[in-house]
Amino acid sequence: MRKLLVFAFVTLISVSAIAQQVDLRKKITVIGTAETEVTPDIIYLSISLKEYLKDGNSKKKVEITDLEKQLYNAIQSAGISKENLTINSLSSFNTAPEKKKNPDFLVSKQYRLKVTDLNKWNEIIGSVDPKGVAYTNVDSYDYSKIEPLKKELKIKALQAAKAKATYLVEALGNQLGSVIDIQEQNNESYPVYRANMMMKASMADDGGSAPEIDFKKIKLSYVMNTVFEIK
Repeated sequence: MRKLLVFAFVTLISVSAIAQQVDLRKKITVIGTAETEVTPDIIYLSISLKEYLKDGNSKKKVEITDLEKQLYNAIQSAGISKENLTINSLSSFNTAPEKKKNPDFLVSKQYRLKVTDLNKWNEIIGSVDPKGVAYTNVDSYDYSKIEPLKKELKIKALQAAKAKATYLVEALGNQLGSVIDIQEQNNESYPVYRANMMMKASMADDGGSAPEIDFKKIKLSYVMNTVFEIK
């Protein structure tokens, strides 16, 4: 009998503790959103240069060094720092033995260029021998002030949630209390470049004109799921 009393007492304490943990506050759950669009202002481009034979004659080869000079000169003329151009890869680990064995061996190099103005990119690529350009494409893109913008949007989304909760609660004759819970969601949509940037030797047929490049904007959208107390 004594054991039963002890068990009942312990059970009563447990039930009481659980009851004390139940949140009996009146609450309202609302969602706040904020979004914007920005145009990428940092763009990384891949450029592949490749030697070629003039009229198929191995004795009249356009060397990779000549193509590189054209590229470097074009970058300097565009006012872009040489540090913005890096070599991604070389077609052969050691080209000298390969050239000795095969006079028709054509060297290619891949570069990565950082630009902030696509008009300058057109100017640069238009100054390089189009037959020496194997291809170009966009590696990646970004927005220089993305982090401060994210912070601003999150704050706006939270403020929107509070404003919504306030007028809903006051419409029922109550007052909004303090925030109980905040959960963040985001939807960052990065653009896909719309222009075809694959450039081949056939560009020489149309005068080697540079492609027009146009970007869709980066869309940033933040959602704040919030829970407020109702007084």
